[in-house]
Amino acid sequence: MAPDAGQDSRRPCIGVTGSARRFSWSWYAIRLSVFLAGGRAIRITPVRRYPHEHLDAVIVSGGDDIHPGLYESEELPDKEYDHDRDELEQSYIRYALDEKLPLMGICRGYQLINVMMGGSLHLDIRKMRQNTSNFGTILPRKTVQLEPGSFIAHLTERLRLRVNSLHYQAVDRVGEELSVTGRDLDEFVQVLEHDDGAPILGVQWHPEYLFYLPTHLRLFRWLVDQARGRKVQPS
Repeated sequence: MAPDAGQDSRRPCIGVTGSARRFSWSWYAIRLSVFLAGGRAIRITPVRRYPHEHLDAVIVSGGDDIHPGLYESEELPDKEYDHDRDELEQSYIRYALDEKLPLMGICRGYQLINVMMGGSLHLDIRKMRQNTSNFGTILPRKTVQLEPGSFIAHLTERLRLRVNSLHYQAVDRVGEELSVTGRDLDEFVQVLEHDDGAPILGVQWHPEYLFYLPTHLRLFRWLVDQARGRKVQPS
C-alpha cells in the first residue's frame, strides 16, 4: 500500500523540497524511503509550500543545477536555472539551520547546503574524471570511501559504499562548519557532515533509489529518528 501523507499524524513530518514538475521519480522514491523509515513525507515546491514551523526535519532533494551566482560563478551556456526553486530551498535550509532542525541534502540539495554555508562547486567535472565514469546510473555501480571514525561510517557500518551517480557537478570549496567524510575514486567530495555533530548530513548520490539496500535506508532512518526526538506537537 502506498504511504498516505495523512495516514498517521504520529509519524514525524519530513519536508521534502523539490521542483514544481508535476511528476518526479525522486519525490516518490524519497516518499517511500521516509515511510519505510517511519516518517511522513510532505512535498514542498515553489507552487506547493508548507509552513516551516510544522516540520520536524527537512530533506533538500536532487535535480537541476543551482544558479552559479549563488557562489559567485558564471552561468553555463545552454543551461536553464530554476530561480524560484533556489529561493524556496534557501528559505527552508536557513530555517533548518536557525532552528537546528534535522537536515539532509541529496545531490543538488547537499550542494546547496554547502553553498549556503560559504562553499562553492565545480561547474562541470566530466573532463576532470580519471578513475570514475561519466555514465549516470541509479544503480550502485560506483565506490565511495568513507573516513574512519566519521558519523557516516558509524551509521552505515562501512568504510566503502557502493553508490549510484547522476551528477556532473561537485563540491569544490567546503562550507564553514562542514567536514568531508567521503570521497569517490577521483577524490571528489561525496559526503559532508557538520563539524560539531549538528543533525546535518549531505550526500552526493541518491539514496532514495537504493532504499532496498539497508545501508542506504539507514540514512533515512537516522533523519526520522532525529525528527522524532523533536517532533512538533499538533495544534
